[in-house]
Amino acid sequence: MTQSPSKITAILTAYPGRSAELKALLVGMAPHCRAEPGNLRWDVWRDASNEERYVIDELYRDVAAVEDHRNSPHYQAYLARVPELADRTAVVSEAVEVR
Repeated sequence: MTQSPSKITAILTAYPGRSAELKALLVGMAPHCRAEPGNLRWDVWRDASNEERYVIDELYRDVAAVEDHRNSPHYQAYLARVPELADRTAVVSEAVEVR
């Protein structure tokens, strides 16, 4: 049985004065996340209407790859640092078949 891809969309809004630190953290994560065996895509976007808000767009091979990502040292370091920098919401999505 083939597993379907899993998508993560994370929205982070920097606390006042912390946007540059948040951006550096997110940009620094990219090479690590993109190198994960189950990663298909990992991009950082900034909201055009709010320069303090960033969106991380991630795509993984399957649910197991998401778990591997969440257990990685770079993700754990990110997770430990984010609470001091930003408000964060993350959604893990699964594909919906469209005919």
